[in-house]
Amino acid sequence: MKVAVLVTCINDSLFPDTGKAVFRLLRRLGVDADFPQAQTCCGQPMVNTGYLDEAVPVVRAFTEAFAGYDHVVTPSGSCAGSARHQHGLVARRAEEPRLAETGPKVHELSEFLVDVLGVTDVGAYFPHRVTYHPTCHSLRMLGVADKPLRLLRAVRGLDLVELPAAEECCGFGGTFAVKNAETSTAMGADKARHVRSTGAEVLVAGDNSCLLHIGGLLSRQRSGVRVLHLADVLASTEEDA
Repeated sequence: MKVAVLVTCINDSLFPDTGKAVFRLLRRLGVDADFPQAQTCCGQPMVNTGYLDEAVPVVRAFTEAFAGYDHVVTPSGSCAGSARHQHGLVARRAEEPRLAETGPKVHELSEFLVDVLGVTDVGAYFPHRVTYHPTCHSLRMLGVADKPLRLLRAVRGLDLVELPAAEECCGFGGTFAVKNAETSTAMGADKARHVRSTGAEVLVAGDNSCLLHIGGLLSRQRSGVRVLHLADVLASTEEDA
């Protein structure tokens, strides 16, 4: 099984530890994954804002970077959703069917662990009170359902508490947060209020973009709640405690 990791732009730029956590986790599970140096953006920002023509060379580069792999793993439901659903739009626009070939091989991290590797207990240890936010693309576009929760429930020492109104959007939505700042902030404030109500020490999600948004609000409110990607939690062991 030949596996590659799509780290994503936001993780590469702002959250490099999450990408490192993915590799530590996969190696612990016996998966020797590659990091294709040619990888760049998945093309989602361009497609989301209607720039399909501009997305063509980006998706073409993506397809070439990940050619020949059986599976592509990414710590982002958003980017996995883009590859699986939006690359087909770009392929039709460019009249290049091959641009849609890689998409079906792309898995969000929890999907890969549960569906491909068949594991829920990854040997993690994280002795903290945690609540989980299911991001919109992972929940609605990919249908990951309870896979992240199953993984979290198997983490030793972790106290998982339910997040009220968990399926409501946090308000980030990429360029939505820029174009509709007031609405985005109001939605994020609702999410932050629900997080605080749980008494959790840590908010976990599968997309750092959403955590960036919610975490910013929680920080401004001096809530004391920190945010952490699912990969960082699953990669933690007793040696890290």
